[in-house]
Amino acid sequence: MESAGSDAQFLTRNVAESLPAGGLERRLAQAVEASRPLRVKLGLDPTAPDIHLGHTVVLQKLREFQDLGHRVVLIVGDYTARVGDPSGRSSTRPVLTGEQIDANARTYQEQAFTVLDRDPERLEVRRNGEWLDMAAVDLFALARTTTVAQLLERDDFSKRYAAGRPISVLELLYPLMQGYDSVAVESDVELGGTDQTFNLLLGRDIQRAYGMDEQCVLTMPILPGTDGVEKMSKSLGNHIGVSEPPGEMYGKTLSIPDAAMESWYRLLFGEPVPEDVGPRDAKRALARKVVARFHGEPAALAAEAEFDRVFVQHAAPDEMDEHVVVPVDGEDVHVPGVVADAVGVSRSEARRLLKQGAVKLDGERVAEQDVPAERLDGAVLQVGKRQFRRLRVAAS
Repeated sequence: MESAGSDAQFLTRNVAESLPAGGLERRLAQAVEASRPLRVKLGLDPTAPDIHLGHTVVLQKLREFQDLGHRVVLIVGDYTARVGDPSGRSSTRPVLTGEQIDANARTYQEQAFTVLDRDPERLEVRRNGEWLDMAAVDLFALARTTTVAQLLERDDFSKRYAAGRPISVLELLYPLMQGYDSVAVESDVELGGTDQTFNLLLGRDIQRAYGMDEQCVLTMPILPGTDGVEKMSKSLGNHIGVSEPPGEMYGKTLSIPDAAMESWYRLLFGEPVPEDVGPRDAKRALARKVVARFHGEPAALAAEAEFDRVFVQHAAPDEMDEHVVVPVDGEDVHVPGVVADAVGVSRSEARRLLKQGAVKLDGERVAEQDVPAERLDGAVLQVGKRQFRRLRVAAS
């Protein structure tokens, strides 16, 4: 029991809640007595192609369970993604195609391995389409486990219901489907963010309805995005993907507000902000640590050196993508069109950037809407602080 107590204390570091109180320690003690590892579940719905740093907070907690000898069950929610988790939503999610979900699922699985141990003794990867593609009679049995009143206790559902906003029957089924995942994989412990608390606890109720021992629940704090305010999310554009290039990771990390550093250090690395350095150096150290985790220490040092060269010394980067400009014979080249095509913005946005002085050629701001083609050939186009393209003019 002493070992179970120390393991429970270690595993509950940085968690928001461990439910029920003392439940994890009891589960750990039972596992020792039965000489078996715990089955620790996490479900991820592949609604986007990339995993970001916010996902790694809970993935790192899973890795801690693995390092103590337990077995992680990573559920890629290919079926629940067809519904879309309504947690925190004020409207129904858009429907993804099966092809989009399958492509995202492959990426999610590979990117999760940047944190998790691939050892098959420590990791089991499942898709919940294995059991949620069920007969109607089985779906009816699942639906009988929960009342509409229970589901409307969810904060997001209750707010939408009170405001008269639509809630589909399919969305009401989502928490039941997630709970049934725990039945199907015989989960001992389930992890998730604090926004998942209702779903995780409902999983306990559904396990009990199926005559199983109820799982313990660990909820993890939510990592703020690069804006320091909202939860990290690709849809909000405040995320850092685990597969992003080192330079992008480094620069985006430096953009976070000083107030967010405490959360980032604690949730990503389990340590406090260094006390012996100022905020600037603490943030640079954080950016190096983020890059080193996913790309290695040499890449982190190179990313920092390149950042300093470009943004401190105001030099162009050594390597940049090339963009080919095709002029109309005898006519000047329209700069907003070049900017839009080169960095993937609309022409109206390109005109706005040009007006704001955010467009440069070889380090000089461009004010003209149209310039001779020969001025562009071989020039470095800079848009904002971070977008660089080497321009080449094709023969007309």
